[in-house]
Amino acid sequence: MIEFFLNGQRQRVAAAPDTSVLELLRGPVSHCGTKEGCASGDCGACTVAIASPEDDRQPLVYRTVNACITPAHQLQGTHLITVEGLARGDALHPSQASMVACHGSQCGFCTPGIVMSLFALHEQQRATPAPRKPLDDHRLEAALGGNLCRCTGYRPIRDAALSMGERPDTRPPWADDPELEREIRHLAPLAGSKNQNSKSQARYLTPSTLADLIDTMQRHPDARLVAGATDLWLEVTQRLEHFETLIDLRQVKELRQIEETADGWWIGAAVTYREWEPLLAEHYPAFAHLLTRLGSAQIRNRGTVGGNIANASPIGDTPPVLLTLDATLRLAGPEGVRELPLASFFLDYKQTALEPGECVAAIYLPKPQADLEQRVWKLSKRREDDISTLLGAFRWRLKDGVLADVRVAYGGMAAIPLRVTAIEAALEGKKPDAETFDAARQALRESLTPMSDARGSCDYRLTAAANLLERWRLTLANTDSTTPTQEVALDAYAH
Repeated sequence: MIEFFLNGQRQRVAAAPDTSVLELLRGPVSHCGTKEGCASGDCGACTVAIASPEDDRQPLVYRTVNACITPAHQLQGTHLITVEGLARGDALHPSQASMVACHGSQCGFCTPGIVMSLFALHEQQRATPAPRKPLDDHRLEAALGGNLCRCTGYRPIRDAALSMGERPDTRPPWADDPELEREIRHLAPLAGSKNQNSKSQARYLTPSTLADLIDTMQRHPDARLVAGATDLWLEVTQRLEHFETLIDLRQVKELRQIEETADGWWIGAAVTYREWEPLLAEHYPAFAHLLTRLGSAQIRNRGTVGGNIANASPIGDTPPVLLTLDATLRLAGPEGVRELPLASFFLDYKQTALEPGECVAAIYLPKPQADLEQRVWKLSKRREDDISTLLGAFRWRLKDGVLADVRVAYGGMAAIPLRVTAIEAALEGKKPDAETFDAARQALRESLTPMSDARGSCDYRLTAAANLLERWRLTLANTDSTTPTQEVALDAYAH
């Protein structure tokens, strides 16, 4: 059984392990305002907001998620808000009133999801201490980038977002309940690593420590691991797979921590992109900027860095950057804990160095050195909420006019994300001039033969990857001594 609050009302519902929040809403809970569009976390029609009491010292924060790819069991102990829970009788919430006043809805199918994204944006703005900064394009894009609309052309939706502050600040009825937050926090987590549906052998297991996780994995070797579910759940919605046993990582305390050391940070594998972003924004701005291009706000609120690595996709966004930063993995299994350079983790397409019973526990990110610079450029067919066609990551230092400690990595150019040591060798110790980068582009062509697929042909990828090297050269040519290191990368698109 799952216990949670829905629009202020306590719920207790039974669900199979592979039930999504969307199925729960449109099935036993009978809240059908949330729509299914793509069933893959792309369109945003199913957007809802969830508040989880992760920190007793902080007030509840409502964050958007894609209900179609969020496991229903992860609602345990949370407050779920849907479009039905916003209005107070005939008085609309500012997110709804603004959409009406600005004609932000036409066919209406995507509207509930857009309203929920605006609701979360309004609540975050409302919780910001005065004086509040007005909404800017960056925040609007971050909030609405995961909501697609085929009718309006987006301008009236943007107008609605910008005008929410002009509407009466109507609060939902549940916001008046002084005991609600205490009752939400009082709900217990799921039963633990032995939780089981009493009517079948279906299990949704929730270990709370790393040792418990390893033991659970040994007892259920065929179980699938789930954290953010932003990729795993596509096997349910797109391939119609059925999961008998799932092991949830979100309650494993060691996997949810960011541990600082003298030389860097161990990032727990179940830390979400949203939780990781403040650290990157302070120390690796170019990497942080990439996260704004990684999926949508809904995805970043759920997806984890460990999942992006363990998934071993050749077009995962974070591995190429982590490769240039010489990241290390902490792997945990029945034989104990071991460390492995990330460069040795990827073996072949979707194949990794994980031994049976092992999992990725944490990722070590070294602290940046003052004279090292970084650029990251992602090419995709649309700016928001899209998978990479190609991603290039570059790190170096310029010492006495020559390149040193060069790292070059690409995603989308091979069966695995990889460092291209031939390019590094062509640049190391050389002046960053046209002749040097000509040699680097030649090394690229001789080293890699990318595949052709729906996102780009082999020739396109080779040309684009070579053009990123030229972009890097021009960046160096236009950089003076006053330019800060770790400059935020510009956006790039594939056409």
